[in-house]
Amino acid sequence: MSLRPVQVNIKALDTAAVGRFWAEALGWSVFSPGETVYVAPPGPFTWPDPVFVGVDVVAVPDAGTATKNRVHLDLATTSPAHQAELVARLRALGATPADVGQGDVPWTVLADPEGNEFCVLEPREIYRDTGPIAAVVVDCADPRAMARFWGEAIDWTPHEVTDEHAALRSARGVGPYLELLRTPGVKTVPDRVHLDLLPYPGDDTAAAVARLRDLGATGLDVGQGDVPWTCLSDPEGHEFCVLAPS
Repeated sequence: MSLRPVQVNIKALDTAAVGRFWAEALGWSVFSPGETVYVAPPGPFTWPDPVFVGVDVVAVPDAGTATKNRVHLDLATTSPAHQAELVARLRALGATPADVGQGDVPWTVLADPEGNEFCVLEPREIYRDTGPIAAVVVDCADPRAMARFWGEAIDWTPHEVTDEHAALRSARGVGPYLELLRTPGVKTVPDRVHLDLLPYPGDDTAAAVARLRDLGATGLDVGQGDVPWTCLSDPEGHEFCVLAPS
């Protein structure tokens, strides 16, 4: 009864602007299936995408804080020239340089127009077939413990688990990785970026949520009210949602 990650949820004051930014950044299309702006590969609207993890931009009334998100996207590139071109293009679209204490590294840290950090990676062989999103990265204190939770929670396969870093990916070997990165500090404010999970057709959503609680997830009230999805947090407090099948 594992769940599948289907989209990265990004909160925004201006969903149209942030949606356009991420569509341009990824080379994808903007769809508006409801009250949110959904960004996914070009072509007819299909939700969830069978291969890629989409981006769902959701309106909120408040701006983000100066505190760094503990969930972010890493974007893949294919060559040094591609990395430089992508960074320049993103800057022209409204991205700004971000200093998260990275020091002298071969990747570039930027923030989207509403301050959500992301990285443009230097070319890496491991990400040659992920599509534009190389990884969804989660800062954490204990990658091993987090890998145990997420490895049970979703139907992705662990590829590497160490004290410093863990990575999971779809068992079909497609789409981005979920990476759990040991990072100093602790979570202090809600993130404006989180994962949304979806049961498979025919699975019992309530049973899936109960199973997540047994694994260490806790209920979360973010003012969502009476909605068809369930808000939870993982053992280190990262928010995520279990969506209702459409």
